[in-house]
Amino acid sequence: MESSAIKIVLTSLFALFARCAPVSQSAIAIDNGTGIQQGDSPTLAHHEGYSLLYSELHEQPYWVAYTLTKDEVHGTVPRDDDFREDPSIPSGSAELLDYKGSGFDRGHLKPAADSKSSEQEMSESFFMSNMSPQKEKFNRVIWEHLEELVREYAVNHDSIFVITGPILTDPTDQIGENRVSVPRAFYKIILNADSSRSIAFLLPHQNSKKTLATFAVPVDSIESLTGFDFFTGLDESIESSCDFSAW
Repeated sequence: MESSAIKIVLTSLFALFARCAPVSQSAIAIDNGTGIQQGDSPTLAHHEGYSLLYSELHEQPYWVAYTLTKDEVHGTVPRDDDFREDPSIPSGSAELLDYKGSGFDRGHLKPAADSKSSEQEMSESFFMSNMSPQKEKFNRVIWEHLEELVREYAVNHDSIFVITGPILTDPTDQIGENRVSVPRAFYKIILNADSSRSIAFLLPHQNSKKTLATFAVPVDSIESLTGFDFFTGLDESIESSCDFSAW
């Protein structure tokens, strides 16, 4: 897939999210801009409850996008830990062996705790295409705290749109036979249901005792870092705002 041909209009994904309260459709388009790195051949994949753009070059997603509702947060399907390769990636996704003995967790980008609506959604959240190498204390402490905060946002706003991913410029290392890149940072972007408010978080790939408010940034800061234009129809004043207290 040529990067110049990739423009993913997320309104076309709403069949996947039919049970969700709709986010304003005029705002949610992702345009690759300069985000797809030279020499990469990414794959757009759709799974139950989420979609992703998988980087063959880095063996993980550039981004994962999904709608999260209050009902989904309160879902009852238990975690199943069925980590496995993603059959929808033609070139093959990262494998379990890539992470074995690496010292890195298989870090969910769409969390299992956001995937409790159905057994299929829970199971497909464990595709290796939804994973990125994360340091244990990062994954299990501050990143987990951010995931919990996002679920609080979904409960408070009934429905939100979430985009999350690694910063893949200048990775710090590679692991496994498939040479999975170790990101230097991770981000989350949140848009509320009527597209009137957004916020993003940029976390260096290390644990921290700082408050999450410290890592809040405008959406356009993440766009500058990644090269993706995440909300092509969104008013610039919303993308450039960063009011942690408003959430």
